[in-house]
Amino acid sequence: MSKDVAIIGVGQSTFVREYPGSIRELAFDAWKEAAQDAGITAKDISASVICSAPEYDLQRSPAGVIAEYLGFVPAPTFAIESVCSSSTSGLRVAYSMVKSGLHDIVAVVGFQKMSEITSADSQERMGRGSDIQWESPFGTMMPAYYAMHAAAHFKQYGSTEKDLAMIRAKSTTYGAINDRAVYRKVLSVDECLNAPVVTSPLKKFDCCANADGSSCVIVASADRAKELCKKPVWFMGLGSGSASVTLTGRGNCYGLTAAMKAAQDAYAMAGIKPQDVKVAEVHDCFTIAELLAYEALGFAEPGKGVEIVREGQNLIDGKIPVNVDGGLLSKGHPIGATGGSQVRTIVLQLRDEAGPMQVPGQPEIGLIHNVGGVGLYANVTILGR
Repeated sequence: MSKDVAIIGVGQSTFVREYPGSIRELAFDAWKEAAQDAGITAKDISASVICSAPEYDLQRSPAGVIAEYLGFVPAPTFAIESVCSSSTSGLRVAYSMVKSGLHDIVAVVGFQKMSEITSADSQERMGRGSDIQWESPFGTMMPAYYAMHAAAHFKQYGSTEKDLAMIRAKSTTYGAINDRAVYRKVLSVDECLNAPVVTSPLKKFDCCANADGSSCVIVASADRAKELCKKPVWFMGLGSGSASVTLTGRGNCYGLTAAMKAAQDAYAMAGIKPQDVKVAEVHDCFTIAELLAYEALGFAEPGKGVEIVREGQNLIDGKIPVNVDGGLLSKGHPIGATGGSQVRTIVLQLRDEAGPMQVPGQPEIGLIHNVGGVGLYANVTILGR
């Protein structure tokens, strides 16, 4: 493993349905924890990357506002957006800036205060994440898109609504022990199966909830990491991919090609295989998205992801523990903050500091899979201790 760039600090706010303060204060919650974790102050930051989906922000150019409030100025700040994968796109930029030698310590701050607009407005903005000429005018929304993926996977491979309910029930088991999660109620498989239909075959609990939240990841050069941090976590591989905005431009609806491309590149850079990953955070905005992730990441062959679910391989003591913090389904999905929260979970796992969510045996390699839009963007990050 190349030990050139490390993560030395991570932080996350508690994800909530409605945050009472400003976006400045929301971002500060994550920054404060990350700075304390890294043992640094704002004066140590040589650049910052602020990540959010801008259509949810009432503040024009929030990156500058947040960088000022957190004390990063006059160091340069950059705004990054790739919808739901914004903060792992920001992480990729921060890695590149440190790897190139331009900066030695970079803060990646992701945030979203989704409660600043109504649920109806939020859904309309999500719909506009697809092609505004050929798709969204016809009423497509995020649940409908992923319902099409689910229906296609059911038809192609024989997966079922019960498989999806098992994924959701698993997420609630771990969300209940995550004190940063917005949804902390344990649900049974039957409760998930019998929930009201949102868009067939997806039901209420197949869908993640909007949330307000922030995350922060502090990236440092090898020299600074060794100087400041007792347990640096090292970048092993990064991969990214993108796909046609319209679903009709893709080969099929039962896989996510952008995530497959991102995974292949990340594994190649890290010099490892899928079976070497010992804990993973995957982008489960809907239950079907987690199932698709197993197959995109090579944890299972196409159509065989259901075996991971049915055999319990994805549990905390299973072959490949997945989303043992509750995932987006239970933790919540504040768009710009989500990827950074996933990174935080994996860093804590690799440092053996995840508390009741800790995977036994202190994993050596962890993976983060973060998707933007309906498979439009995908980032896969592999970390090692």
